[in-house]
Amino acid sequence: MKPVERVKHYFKNNSKKTIAGTAACYLALALCVLVILVPLLWAIATSFKYDTDVLDVNVTLFPRRVTFENYIGILSNPNVPILLWFGNSLVIAVIYVVLYLIISSLAAYAFSRLKFKGRDAMFWLGMSSMMIPGVINMIPNYIIIDGLGLVDNIFSMILPGLGGVFGVFMLKQFMKGLPMSYDEAAKIDGANEFQIYFHIVLPLCAPVLVTLAIFSFQGNWNDYVWPLIVTNSAQTRTLTAGLVTFSGSYAHQYGKQMAGAMLSALPILLIFLLGQKYFIKGISLGGIKG
Repeated sequence: MKPVERVKHYFKNNSKKTIAGTAACYLALALCVLVILVPLLWAIATSFKYDTDVLDVNVTLFPRRVTFENYIGILSNPNVPILLWFGNSLVIAVIYVVLYLIISSLAAYAFSRLKFKGRDAMFWLGMSSMMIPGVINMIPNYIIIDGLGLVDNIFSMILPGLGGVFGVFMLKQFMKGLPMSYDEAAKIDGANEFQIYFHIVLPLCAPVLVTLAIFSFQGNWNDYVWPLIVTNSAQTRTLTAGLVTFSGSYAHQYGKQMAGAMLSALPILLIFLLGQKYFIKGISLGGIKG
C-alpha cells in the first residue's frame, strides 16, 4: 500500500475523536522535542560564536559570524590541558562502570536467586537509601576519602559511587523474571552458584547490563560538583570540573565553555548511538520482567 493510500485508509477507518487524540499526542511530542532541541542547538551555535556576539543584545539562535577559534583555543592552550582532562574522565568512567556492574550484578543475583534470612529486609533497607539526596552524603564521603588519603586521586571519584543501589534494583527486577529451572538444571549438572551467575544469568542479562552501563557511564562522566571538591590540581581534574577554568571573577569565556561542553558531550552521544538497540531493549525488558 502506497503512503497516500495508507493515510486515506487511516482517516477512513478511524473516528474523528481517535484522529483528534492522535494529533494531540503528536503535537505534545513535537513540543517536547522542541523544548529539548532548542537549548542543544543554542549551545552548539554558541560554541561557534565570538564572545562579543554571544553578549549582543540582538539575540540570534544561529551565529552571524562562524568561528572555530573556541575549539582551537581550548585544544591548543597549554594552561588548559583539556585532552588530559578528557583522558582522566574516560579512565575514571570506564573503571567505575566495570566495578559498578560487577558489584550490582553480584548483589542483584543474591537478592533475586538466593534464599537467606533477612534478604528482603536488607534489600528494602538498601532501596530506602535512594530517598536520601546525594548532596547530604558529600561531607561524610569527603571525610572518608580524606581519611583514606585519596583526596586528589582518581579513586576518590570512583569509590563513593559504587554504593549506589539503582543498579541493584534494576538488575534484581530483571533476574527475578528469569526461570529458576535454569538454576536447577545447572545444579543437577554440578554447577555452583558462581558458575550459574557467570555462565547462565549474566549472558541473559546482557541488554539490561548495557543499559545500566550507559546510565552509570553518563552519571559518572557528567558529575561536576564531587570532582571539583576532591581534586586540587589540574593533573587529576575531570573534563567537567576542568571546564570551570574558563570562568573568572570578572570575565566568562562563553564560547570556549560551550566548545568544551560540546566536546564533553561527544562520548555520551557516541555510546548511546552504539548501544541504542540494547538500551531500548533493556528498558523494555526491565519493565516487563519487573
